[in-house]
Amino acid sequence: MRAKPRARLMLGNEACAEGAIAAGVRFFAGYPITPATETAEVMARRLPEVGGVYIQMEDELGSLSAVVGASAGGVKAMTATSSPGFSLMQEFISSAIIGEYPLVVANVMRLGPGIGNIVASQMDVMQARWGAHGGLPMIAFCPSSVRETFELTIRAVNWSERLRTPVLLMTDGVVGHMREKVVIPEPGEIELWNRPLPAVPPEEYQCFDPGPDNVPAIPPFGGKYRVHYNAAIHDFRGVTTMADPKWCEYGVRRLAAKIEAHIDELTETHSVLMDDAEIAVFAYGPVARAAEASVRQAREMGIKAGLMRTVTLWPFPEKQVREMAKQVEVIVVPEMNLGQMVLEVERCAAGQAQIESVTRVDSMLITPKQVLDRITAVAPRRQIPWPS
Repeated sequence: MRAKPRARLMLGNEACAEGAIAAGVRFFAGYPITPATETAEVMARRLPEVGGVYIQMEDELGSLSAVVGASAGGVKAMTATSSPGFSLMQEFISSAIIGEYPLVVANVMRLGPGIGNIVASQMDVMQARWGAHGGLPMIAFCPSSVRETFELTIRAVNWSERLRTPVLLMTDGVVGHMREKVVIPEPGEIELWNRPLPAVPPEEYQCFDPGPDNVPAIPPFGGKYRVHYNAAIHDFRGVTTMADPKWCEYGVRRLAAKIEAHIDELTETHSVLMDDAEIAVFAYGPVARAAEASVRQAREMGIKAGLMRTVTLWPFPEKQVREMAKQVEVIVVPEMNLGQMVLEVERCAAGQAQIESVTRVDSMLITPKQVLDRITAVAPRRQIPWPS
């Protein structure tokens, strides 16, 4: 008889580590930073149990450089950090994009700027898209629960391998330090993707010659295949071609195209009570949980409110937001920052709906009351009919 799935009570950061191991990650390099440190602590204990390697580095720069090296060596690799460390990693994230190293960076966001405070925030969501120089498309997932942290970590590893690109898991101090039940599937129940391997003999292989999906095959270092990684603009062989405008344009456009071709697969949103909604709330991460409560309270008051929760921050769910803006009169966007994703909502709505921003930056989670107050403030005023 098959054993029952393992149910465990765990922190979001612990779920991130367990999800990574379930996805096949066997290398982790990191540097302690609150509120992300529990992920490293679990990896330090668990990776040796599954034949993996954990290294504590001297700082965040060294951490991601070690992850890049492990990925180049053929190992599924990741790191975890918080906002100040995420800032330090941006140069290596950019290098990993052009070098096409599959890897995952989990950023447990905290209040800033500077060293800031060790409490939760959502202040890095634009940095996730634009922090690495070059402006190329990014993949970033955002969990709103501990269970979803486990699942999205696996998804992040899978997409990093499939598209040979860094993938970001944008969690925060609320979800990272929340304890919830997670049922860990049996290994055979988890779909795992691996990076494409060469299908041609070594003498015909070129390390950046893309396949039909614009993703080059990638053998590990130390085998029969010649591998030449390069963080500069390069040709199919990996040889620098920075002086050639044709290679510059081709390289940048190909790196963008391999992600843009999968936007529909990458984009995930969930709707609550949106079928007849006249007011919508657009939210992500733990704020979406507060937003759902406010939407249900608004319904009890007779206000036709609904929720769109996005799991995918980047690529931004443009198509879904455009359709929502055609349906509703107002879109309320609550965030634990001064208003970042609200700008994307406003851009996609293109004037078809009124956009209302609700922000909080005092280290506390936005409450259902804060969202409900804005919903009731902008709710259409209905004329009450005379009794017959």
